[in-house]
Amino acid sequence: MSTTPSLTPAVGTEDEALIARAAALVPLLRENAARTEQGRRVVEENIEALAEAGLFRLTVPRRLGGHETNLRTFLRVVSELARGCGSTAWVTTLINVSNWTVGLLPEQAQKEVWGNGPDARTCGVLAPSATSRAVDGGQVVTGRWGFASGSLHSQWAALGFPIVDATGRQVDQGMALIPLSELTVEDTWFVAGMRGTGSNTLVADEVFVPDHRIMSVTRAVQGVYRTEFKDEALYRSALVPMLALVLAGPQVGLAKAGLDVVSGSLAKGKGISYTFYEQAKDSPSTQIQLAEAAQLIDTAELHLLRAADSIDSWAAEGEQMPLLERARSRMDTGYVARRAREALDVLLSVQGAGSFAEGSPLQRIWRDQETGSRHAVINPAISTELYGRALLGIEEQVTPLI
Repeated sequence: MSTTPSLTPAVGTEDEALIARAAALVPLLRENAARTEQGRRVVEENIEALAEAGLFRLTVPRRLGGHETNLRTFLRVVSELARGCGSTAWVTTLINVSNWTVGLLPEQAQKEVWGNGPDARTCGVLAPSATSRAVDGGQVVTGRWGFASGSLHSQWAALGFPIVDATGRQVDQGMALIPLSELTVEDTWFVAGMRGTGSNTLVADEVFVPDHRIMSVTRAVQGVYRTEFKDEALYRSALVPMLALVLAGPQVGLAKAGLDVVSGSLAKGKGISYTFYEQAKDSPSTQIQLAEAAQLIDTAELHLLRAADSIDSWAAEGEQMPLLERARSRMDTGYVARRAREALDVLLSVQGAGSFAEGSPLQRIWRDQETGSRHAVINPAISTELYGRALLGIEEQVTPLI
């Protein structure tokens, strides 16, 4: 295939229902946002509400009771959730994308996770911060994986590790699916933003992982997955574009949350100190800044959904997404984060220094976005560099994760 497939989104009644369920949860998440941050974990009331709404099953196969929705709908759901609570949206995002990686594995592994129902949840860290040794029927893994968002609410973990042969020589980079019951969770998440994600450190000590729960990351980057169900389009999606772009969904939602706060404040008659404007909304400068922020958010969302539609379309066609398209999706991911941050920066200026009062939700939204948008896979500078190399046809790249 030499051209990009049609980018016309396929959104059905079920997709819209999932987005509506997310929107209905925004008031609850907003009400619990401070408690989520203070407790450094998503409050159980949120988790239960998300589970009841089926929003942890976005990427679980339909044949096992999930929604198996497309990426566009996935992103619209988590973006909506971020309008209520950034940490809750981030955890929902990471659990769903980690569940998606389970759908790439053989049916035997999938049934171990969801054989008793579709509500089992997975967290994940792709970085291969571990050692391993080959044994009959699998690998024995020892390691530590930081920033495991959602680990406090999951039953399984998908973790990066080096695959080795019988001599101990590394032959591949892999992902191991391991029950949380065989891991230790260390409380290490003390941060300025996204405090409620509970992105702690997972520890494995000589854990046996059978072959059917191991995926070759190298082959997966090339579009070769182990699932036997080749007709399921969602599990044909390009690996790195999928893993990267989902992280941008909460960025758009957080920017929208900031717009909600500032617009609400202006509607209540907020003034501009040390001016004759009793109501800031009467000021042309305020009107212009609000419009600029809204336009930046629109720009971010357009790139987010353009990239999602591209990934969905190539998966629907059953074709490996070309390198240039994959590089552009990485570029889009970083671009969304930059535009969303710029929008929130403008909104903070409109709201003024009071934005940073501890009682203001805007400062929490700002800290969450500043932290989440610095995830290594989002890195706008690296994304721009690799896209530029792809545009110029330079074979040597800055990362294998494209």
